[in-house]
Amino acid sequence: MTNNRRRRLRVALSTVLGTVVVLTAGCGTEPAPPAPEVTTTAAPVVDPGTDVGSFSVALPGSLAGDFSELQRNFRGRAGLAIMPVGGDKMVTLGNWTTGPAWSTIKIPLAIAALRADAAYSTSAAAAITASDNSAADTLWGSLGRGAEAAAAVESVLREGGDTNTTVPAVRTRSDASVFGQAQWALADQVRFASQLPCLPRSERVVGLMQQIVVSHRWGLGAFTSAEFKGGWGPDTSGNYLVRQFGLIDSPSGRVAVAFAAQPDSGAFADGMTMLDKMSTLLSGHLSELAGGHCP
Repeated sequence: MTNNRRRRLRVALSTVLGTVVVLTAGCGTEPAPPAPEVTTTAAPVVDPGTDVGSFSVALPGSLAGDFSELQRNFRGRAGLAIMPVGGDKMVTLGNWTTGPAWSTIKIPLAIAALRADAAYSTSAAAAITASDNSAADTLWGSLGRGAEAAAAVESVLREGGDTNTTVPAVRTRSDASVFGQAQWALADQVRFASQLPCLPRSERVVGLMQQIVVSHRWGLGAFTSAEFKGGWGPDTSGNYLVRQFGLIDSPSGRVAVAFAAQPDSGAFADGMTMLDKMSTLLSGHLSELAGGHCP
């Protein structure tokens, strides 16, 4: 393995634990946390119809086993999905499976917008690297009226193998974007991520996913080779969901990862910390992760 390859596989410990993160527009302000409650941990969940090999058994010291141990210490729900780039094998772990996409949906949105008109590259850069909601609204508007824009984003999702996710055509919450409220399951998201770098005319957007601003480089941002996007926001009670998806390196190739956390406290910082811990866990199991490449 070359020194360059080793450097790409090194994982820097995230420095944002316990720090205050300044959120961009659309992320909302953090509510006062309610009293936390301890939740139980679900057994690993296997994606129906896929071959997950050794991941299907939570052996001590394995990724599945260590994830189960980690989740027992979480105060809240968490989920993790992994799939090799260009592959068809998936594993999902945890007891959180689906919820609003929030800003993670800006990836297929940006691809759709740039395919239609490359002049929106500045808006795409702001929407992805800084999660700028105004820039994302500009991309959405460039695709036409609500139904037209929703169809354009859904078309990109379908190209990426996500046959389930639908994008709303009208606003469902006055305090949130139309597109950000799409319900995006981790299994569908990681399947899309596994095909993302292989999609035609996706290079510009994937490149932007490696230029995320410093204040958003928690979770997968601890991997120096990561191309990723985060999304976060409160439900109608003010409790935050925090999620990310993206691509990291393993010794056998690129790996698609999608994970999410919904802390019992409802606090954004607690969700961010849970993602940091899951990323640290992944970094210790890189040799187990089946990687791949585009055909």
